[in-house]
Amino acid sequence: MTILFNTDRNLTVHDDFRNKLSTHLSEKLTRFSEHITRLEVHLSDENGHKTGQHDKKCLLEAKVEGRPAVAVSADAQNYELAVDAAVDKLRSSLDSIFGRMQNH
Repeated sequence: MTILFNTDRNLTVHDDFRNKLSTHLSEKLTRFSEHITRLEVHLSDENGHKTGQHDKKCLLEAKVEGRPAVAVSADAQNYELAVDAAVDKLRSSLDSIFGRMQNH
């Protein structure tokens, strides 16, 4: 599974943070790693330089072999929480997709 990071102009992701997120995402999605060819992580700050609650956004787009891409997003007060919420949504979506495939 290849993990790609994209950010808006308000954010720069440093290597340490990128590595931490990559490890976290790989661990959380290990059960689906053989089916996900690419995972795109889009991080953005909805309010730019202004402060605000739940203005950090994470959009995850998983490219699943033989299936359409699956996209989920979550907002939170910081990027770690936004990534956690988004990956939980993605796991739930993938559980539904692969559960349906096994039932047919």
